[in-house]
Amino acid sequence: MSQAIMNADVEVAPVSRPDMDGGNKPLHVVMFFTVLIGALGFAAFSILHDMHAVGEGPLATGTFVLLGVALIIALAFEFVNGFHDTANAVATVIYTHSLPPLFAVIWSGFWNFLGVATSAGTVAYSIVTLLPVELILDAGNTAGYAMIFALLLAAIIWNLATWAFGIPNSSSHALVGSIMGVGLANQFMAPAGATTQGVNWEQVRKVFASLLFSPVCGFVMAALLLLTLKLLVKNRALYDAPKGHEPPPWWIRGLLITTCTGVSFSHGGNDGQKGMGLIMLILIGAAPTAYALNRAMPESAMPAFIQTADQANHIFLDHAGAVPVAMDVATAKTTVGAALRAQSVASPETFSALAVLSHDISDSVRTYGSMKSVPAAAVPNVRTEMYLSADAIRVMGAANGFSADEKKTLKSFQSDLYAGTRFIPLWVKVSVAIALGLGTMVGWKRIVITVGEKIGKTHLTYAEGASAEVVAMSTIGLAEGYGLPVSTTHILSSGVAGAMEANGSGLQWSTLRSMAMAWVTTLPAAMAIAGCLYVIFRQVF
Repeated sequence: MSQAIMNADVEVAPVSRPDMDGGNKPLHVVMFFTVLIGALGFAAFSILHDMHAVGEGPLATGTFVLLGVALIIALAFEFVNGFHDTANAVATVIYTHSLPPLFAVIWSGFWNFLGVATSAGTVAYSIVTLLPVELILDAGNTAGYAMIFALLLAAIIWNLATWAFGIPNSSSHALVGSIMGVGLANQFMAPAGATTQGVNWEQVRKVFASLLFSPVCGFVMAALLLLTLKLLVKNRALYDAPKGHEPPPWWIRGLLITTCTGVSFSHGGNDGQKGMGLIMLILIGAAPTAYALNRAMPESAMPAFIQTADQANHIFLDHAGAVPVAMDVATAKTTVGAALRAQSVASPETFSALAVLSHDISDSVRTYGSMKSVPAAAVPNVRTEMYLSADAIRVMGAANGFSADEKKTLKSFQSDLYAGTRFIPLWVKVSVAIALGLGTMVGWKRIVITVGEKIGKTHLTYAEGASAEVVAMSTIGLAEGYGLPVSTTHILSSGVAGAMEANGSGLQWSTLRSMAMAWVTTLPAAMAIAGCLYVIFRQVF
C-alpha cells in the first residue's frame, strides 16, 4: 500500500476540497437505523409468509439460526459493497461541486436501490455457476452453509481491508476469488476416490475476462471520450480545476448529475445482484418447498413447457445413438453430475442420461399441472433434475453435431428450466437494495478522497469527471444486459485515470501502483481467506 494513501486522513485538505462533514447527523443516524430495522423485519416477515403460503412447517431451531445468520452475512456483503464501491459514483459530483456530499450520497443510495429492485437476476446466477455442482445442489447441508459463510466473510474481510487504506477495489473480484478458494478447499477435503468438483475453470475464465476488461475499457474509453470532447467543445473552463466551491455551468452540472445517477443505477443492477444468487441458495437449502421452484410460473405456460421438454427428450435420444437409455433417474442424475464436474457433457452416455431427465421433468409437470402444485416431497428431486439439465445445456454451448433447429429447441428448453429455477422474489431484491443503499451512506469518504485527489496530480475537472462517469454508466449497463459481472470500481477509477492522462493533468503513480497491487493480490488473498474459513467452518458445523 502506498504511504500517500495510508496517510490520507492526516494530509492537509486542498483549498477546493468539498465539505465532507455537512448535514444533519443525528437525523441521518435515526433514519439509517429506522430503515435498517424495517428492512430486517420485512425480510423476516416475507420468509414466514412464503413458508406459510406453501404449507411448509416451522424450521428446526438450528436451521432457523443458520438461515438468519447466513442472510445477515449476505446482506452485510451488499452493505460493504455499497460503501466500498458506490463511493466511486459520487466522487465526481462531489469534487466538481455539482452536489453537496451528503445529498450526493443519499441520491446515489436511492438510485442503487432502484437499480437492484429492477434488475433481471442474470448476473446473480452467473456468479452461482462458479460454485461446485454438489454444493449448489446440497446448499442446505453443512457443507453448503460452510460455503456461504466462508466466501461471503472472506469477501467482506478483504473489502474492509482495502477500504481501511482508502484503496478502490472490486467487490466482484473479491467474491470470485472467495468462490475459487471455497472450490479448491472443497476438492482438497474430499475423501480419496470421491468425484468432487473444485473450481469451474471455464466459467471462472469468462467472468475473470470481464473483470480484466473493466480497467482497460475504463482507461481507454474515458481518454478517447475526453479527447473527443476537447475537439467538439472549446470552453476552457471545462478542462480546468473548479475555482473555489462554485458549481459548474448548469449544463455540465446536469450531465455530471445524470451520469452519477446512471452509474449508481447500473451499479445496483450489476453489483447488487451478486449477493442475490447466494441468498437464493441459502433459502433453497433452508426452505426448499418455498424457494426451490418458481411457484409463480403461470399454469398457462405449462403446455408449452411440456412440449419443449418432449422435443428435447427426442433430441437427446437421437444423439445417444446406440447407448441404452434403460437407466433409472438416480443413475441419470449421477451421470450428468459427473459430466458437469468434468465439464464434458457432449457424450452418448450423457445424452442418454439427459433423455431420462427431460422425460421425467415432462412427466412431473404433466402430472402436477403447475410448479405450485409440486408436493413438498418431490420439490428437491424436480429442482435437481431441472438444474442439471439446464446446466448441461449451458456447458454444451454450441457443441458440434446439433442442427440449427435442435439448438433452438434446446435453448428454449433451457429458458423454461431457468424460468422454473432461476428466480428472485421481490422481497430479496428489496432487502439487497436497502442493504446496498444504506451501505452507500456509510464510510464513503476514504474512497471518494482517493478518487478525487490521489489519482491525478491536479484537482478533478468537470470534463474528466463527466468522461469517466459516462464510460462507467454505459459499460456497466451493457454488462448487466449480457449477465456479465464487471467491476464498477475498476471501470470508474481507471476511467478517471484515463481522462486525467488525456487532459494532461498527470497521474500519481504511487496511487495507481497501490490500486494495481490490490487488483493483483485480491484473487490470491480472497482465495486463501475463503479456503481457510471453509475448512474451519466444515469442522465447526
